[in-house]
Order: sequence, then structure tokens, then C-alpha cells
Amino acid sequence: MPKHGKQYREAIKLVDEEKLYEPEEAIGLLKKVSYVKFDPTVELHMRLGVDPRHADQMVRGTATLPAGSGKEVKVLVFAQGEKVAEAQAAGADFVGMDDMIKQINEGWLGFDVAVATPDVMGRVASLGRRLGPRGLMPNPKTGTVTFEVGRAVREVKAGRVEFRVDKTSLLHIPIGKLSFDDAQLMRNLAATIDAVVRAKPTGAKGQYVRSVVLCSTMSPSVRLDPQVALSLKVG
Repeated sequence: MPKHGKQYREAIKLVDEEKLYEPEEAIGLLKKVSYVKFDPTVELHMRLGVDPRHADQMVRGTATLPAGSGKEVKVLVFAQGEKVAEAQAAGADFVGMDDMIKQINEGWLGFDVAVATPDVMGRVASLGRRLGPRGLMPNPKTGTVTFEVGRAVREVKAGRVEFRVDKTSLLHIPIGKLSFDDAQLMRNLAATIDAVVRAKPTGAKGQYVRSVVLCSTMSPSVRLDPQVALSLKVG
């Protein structure tokens, strides 16, 4: 196992690994322990009481970050007819149909999120092997297969993030940049946790949220008190 560098070892001394922190305290601590020279992403990690091997326990959804993600998101829209103009007016970076499919089949993947109207999904489905493993395939469950392409593009651009539980029952969700002020990060944190709670599957039994952890890029992790985190109010 690789050893952590000196800066990390100094930073982790500030974190009480036995303590469950209040959300506001955890965000303040993250700003103290960060040592990188760029603006790191703040990440929320949640362990859930589900078994994703069962379809009725799969957790997947989206969260809209009130303060935005701090990241420029490039959106591709698969559409035809009047929906092309609607997507362009909403700020989509790339809009097309067969021309976009051709470029992707040739290896181009210069976008972060793909949106498609339902009537073209039969043709877009041919890209499943290329886009699926990368999490780029449009999906109705995440709001990226819709006739309301304008709204979808605006939401993604404003700071909508997708989440999906992994095979170890963990969620990993970016909730903003460390340069955001504490209030912005708190709003994003509350909105994301609320979205995860609302995505609770019918097959989940017992304690749904087992642990809640915050960290920023390359920083030590800070454990939150799950009950306090779950009580955060959105707004």
C-alpha cells in the first residue's frame, strides 16, 4: 500500500477519527485540512443498507445542487425537428442525431452528460456498449430521456448531479467546490441527502443510511453524524 505524503499526514492530525461531526463543523474542518493548490471538489460518500444485487434495492437518481456544482458541464442532446432548436436555446453544447452517433462510434466522447428525446432512443440505443460503461447513456430514471430537453439541459448546466449505488452499497456524489462558502455547501449537502432519501427503494429494509462522510479531493475524510445529516432542511 502506498504511504501518504507529509502534507496528508499533517492534515489528518486535525481530524478526530472517532468523532461524528456536525455538518457545519465538518465543512469548516475540510477547509482547514485541504492542502492542494487547486480548487478541490467536495465529495459526499454514503453507505446504504441495501444490496444492489437485487433490482428492488438499487438506488439511482439525481440531485439538483442549489448553489451549482462549480464545474462547467458539456451537454450533448440527441434530438430532431423542433427539439433541436429548443436544446440549442437552452445552452446545449452539442445537438444532433446521426452525425453525433457517427462521431461517438469513431471514438469521440467530448461531453459530460447526454440527453435524448424518447422518439430517438431506438437509434441512440446502438451506443449502449460505448456509453453505458462510462455512465453516459441517457436514462429515464435520471431525467435524461425526456421531451422537455430545454429544461433538462438547464438543470444539468445549473448543477444537477447523478448518483448510483455501487456494488459495495456506497454512493459517491460531488456536491460543489471547496471555494464555495459554508452556506452554499450546506445547501448542496442538504439537497443531495434529501434526494438520496427520496430515492430509497421499496426493497430496502432496516437502517437505510448507515454512514455519511465528507472529503475533498486528496483530503482526509470527515465522518458526519448520520442522524443530524438526515435532519438537514432543504431550502
